[in-house]
Amino acid sequence: MEPKAWGGPFHAPIGFFTGTGASEDELKYGADAHRALAERAAANGMHLSLEPLNRFETYYLNTMEQARSYVDRVGHPAFKIMYDTFHANVEERRPEAAIRLIGSDIGVFHVSENDRGIPGRGHIDFAAMFRTLKEIGYDGWLTLEAFGAGLPAIATATRVWRPLFPDFETLFSESATFIRKTWAQA
Repeated sequence: MEPKAWGGPFHAPIGFFTGTGASEDELKYGADAHRALAERAAANGMHLSLEPLNRFETYYLNTMEQARSYVDRVGHPAFKIMYDTFHANVEERRPEAAIRLIGSDIGVFHVSENDRGIPGRGHIDFAAMFRTLKEIGYDGWLTLEAFGAGLPAIATATRVWRPLFPDFETLFSESATFIRKTWAQA
């Protein structure tokens, strides 16, 4: 049975910046902490999927190249990476190459449109990404991530100032249909 996944940006405070990228000391201490956390996760039938965020949200990990290096630094099989198409849209020049780079270390895949609205309505090439996921043998979670104004703290943090979908029913039904259809055709 596949372990349960716990994912997200559990590496640095969102919106906190130092003026540079992560220091060697931060990476070392972070990796030590994540290794210990991965050990606990594995003992409880889980794996962790750390989410790199774009440079406008954090300075710690932004690219899949940085994530690949960090996974190697942590060095624990229960420590993986979450690939988020919204953040990759900002940071990755070649998204499919980034997916291949982290390959078997993708623990969760966030399906998030370039505007964080309904997948398939923007410009992210999900068909190409899903084909690449299939090529590398990914068989894990495909998780919708969209943002609205329903939770004011989240809306503020994600800079949602306008409606990105008409209602939750449309968001969920259209997104699920799009993800299933696009995955099946990939």
